[in-house]
Amino acid sequence: MQLGYFMMPLHHIDRDYHQTLEEDTEAVIYADELGYSEAWVGEHYSSKVEQITSPLIFHANLIARTKQIKLATGVMNLPQYHPAVTAGQAAMFDHLSNGRFIMGVGPGGLLSDFELFGTMDKDRMEMMKEALDQMLTLWGTEPPYQIYGKYWTVEMKNWTQHDIKLGYVPKPLQQPHPPIAISAMSPNSSSLEFAGSRGYLPVSANFIANWSLKTHWPTYARAAEAAGLVPNPDNWRVARSIYVDDTDAAAERFVKTTQGAYDYYYDYLFKIFDRSNYRAPFVVQPGDDPALLQPQALRDSCVIYGSPETVARKLLALREDVGHFGTLLYAAHDWQDKARMKNSMRLMAQEVMPRVNLALHDKAA
Repeated sequence: MQLGYFMMPLHHIDRDYHQTLEEDTEAVIYADELGYSEAWVGEHYSSKVEQITSPLIFHANLIARTKQIKLATGVMNLPQYHPAVTAGQAAMFDHLSNGRFIMGVGPGGLLSDFELFGTMDKDRMEMMKEALDQMLTLWGTEPPYQIYGKYWTVEMKNWTQHDIKLGYVPKPLQQPHPPIAISAMSPNSSSLEFAGSRGYLPVSANFIANWSLKTHWPTYARAAEAAGLVPNPDNWRVARSIYVDDTDAAAERFVKTTQGAYDYYYDYLFKIFDRSNYRAPFVVQPGDDPALLQPQALRDSCVIYGSPETVARKLLALREDVGHFGTLLYAAHDWQDKARMKNSMRLMAQEVMPRVNLALHDKAA
């Protein structure tokens, strides 16, 4: 199993924007040094807590400062852009990163962004699919372009000048395109049905309970098989909130500290779910009354914590419960205690994952 890093990111409301951007940068550089395989970064334009507006700009700052880690968007919200913009920016980033790019795309996930960009009442999933198809067409064809959709028109005929290559949209380094990923946070996600039908990489969110997570791979696999594809669970990325400390007791105290990094994270998400009347997908057990869900229950159901031995055991139990997946994405949380958070990342890479992979190897032998 590979170990990656996923950040929305999500920081305490009172922290300085410049400082948290530096923190997020340091976290990815440290993940690269520890051998994490991927770094996924979200995109949000209108939240003081979720602060990165462009994962591509953020990652561009990291290309020369990292060595091996793949840089992934988690995700680019395609309904917010003209497809020619995202096609051009993603192609350039693929070249700048020398192919260390995974292109996660989505319909968007923040209600304030929907209001900001005027997509609140639109079919954002339909918009995402159209935008993505137009991007792929731009990358896979030569001008003059004549691509017509419901939401966007991509037309280049009068100013296609072949002798000087005017009117040409750049193509990515990875051919025919960078790996495409789709994220999901709802049970039996329609986003994963789409991903499966196309053979794109599935990514499951870290703030859903196991019962919901267990629906993701079957949903993806059924759609892939219906499309004549062979689904490979090694491609499945599963994000989890994890905290590793020297002892179980120390880890539990830290995770359950009121308004600490983990408590604050799930309290913030709970308030969004509550105010958008969207509690049901996040209940701890199927059949639970969404009205009774509390942020502490959400936290306790989603965070894996303990000593290296305990976390390894819990991760093996998770994999036994939800099924085979190829990459575990360690979710970032605010560095209210920088030393302890970096130590958790280190213990995860150097103590937990060797235990997990040894157990998986022994089981397969």
